[in-house]
Amino acid sequence: MNQTKKIYFASDVHLGAAALKYGRERELIFVKWLHEIKKDAAEIYLLGDIFDFWFEYRTVAPQGFVRVLGALAEICDSGIPVHFFTGNHDIWVFDYLPRETGMIIHKEPLETELLGKKFFLAHGDDLGKTDWKYQVLNRFFKNSFVQWSFAKVHPDLGIRLANYCSKNSRINQGIEGPGYLGEDKEHQIIFAKKRLAETHLDYFVMGHRHIALDFDLSESSKLIILGDWFKVCTFGVYDGQTFKLEKITNESLMNK
Repeated sequence: MNQTKKIYFASDVHLGAAALKYGRERELIFVKWLHEIKKDAAEIYLLGDIFDFWFEYRTVAPQGFVRVLGALAEICDSGIPVHFFTGNHDIWVFDYLPRETGMIIHKEPLETELLGKKFFLAHGDDLGKTDWKYQVLNRFFKNSFVQWSFAKVHPDLGIRLANYCSKNSRINQGIEGPGYLGEDKEHQIIFAKKRLAETHLDYFVMGHRHIALDFDLSESSKLIILGDWFKVCTFGVYDGQTFKLEKITNESLMNK
């Protein structure tokens, strides 16, 4: 891997979210970012919930996102690996996205070495959680019979139902969810500390929580939570020496 290149990370764009306004503007910001980072990107890691809902029927995929899919396909075609981690909103990715765009799909956390450092990468929605209801729901959606059954529902009805449920959930829980809960309550911090006790990892990088956080787990290990792309769009960049959380502050979104 070229040491002059950088590795980029992003999560929780939630493209197509019915509860979020100005979806086209956010999509264009994300596409512009993709085009900018391909100039010096060695790899790109998208750590879940890039789409607010995604389900691939045998011959049908959700409408929209043409600009994003085109940008991702162009980047992959240029030889830059793009890694797509499924989140709790876009869990139902099968073969269409990797076939059409060339992205590498990850449905489980990944431990890997990047530019000489050991990384743990995941969306992070179910790591460290003790909420049994969430665990049951997560396993339910991952069940192959449930996926097969949903595929029998007409796409117009199935996608409309999924968007309705997502919108209501986001409104009920708040658009951006709870803020930082503290070291002893953040389930990703709890998980990272336990994993770090088993083996050394330099960086844990996750999404899901919709907070931008750079947390020191020890003198030589950090947890990075990537934030989201709602108003202040945040992403991570690693150059082989330091990991930085950076942001795109779009005034047009901030003032709406």
